[in-house]
Amino acid sequence: MKKHSFLLCGLLGWCLEIFWTGLTSLRRRQMKLMGHSSFWMFPIYGCAAFLKPVSELLRGKSVWLRGSLYAAGIFLVEFISGSFLKKHDLCPWDYSKAKLNYKGVIRLDFLPVWFFTGLLYERLLNPKT
Repeated sequence: MKKHSFLLCGLLGWCLEIFWTGLTSLRRRQMKLMGHSSFWMFPIYGCAAFLKPVSELLRGKSVWLRGSLYAAGIFLVEFISGSFLKKHDLCPWDYSKAKLNYKGVIRLDFLPVWFFTGLLYERLLNPKT
């Protein structure tokens, strides 16, 4: 894994999260559209750099398989990091009130979001394919 890949993935993740939380505020009719994130999220998003070798192994496979495997990997990282941060009272998210949450740290209804986010990271990490 190249250092710049980790940095790019961390920055992209931060930007996506700020965009997503800004859009979510629109649903609450908060017209300032304030997005937010946490410093803890940068290394978590940076871990997406580990998708590069996975994406190379999956080259030529269907988009459904690739997106599903990326989503599963993102869920795994989200669960592990969220559980660790929650144990230390540092977790910046709490999904416990969402219907399809697991232990308050992952939301199964985010599957489509993580599916497409994984494919976006694949494109970022493999720009020539």
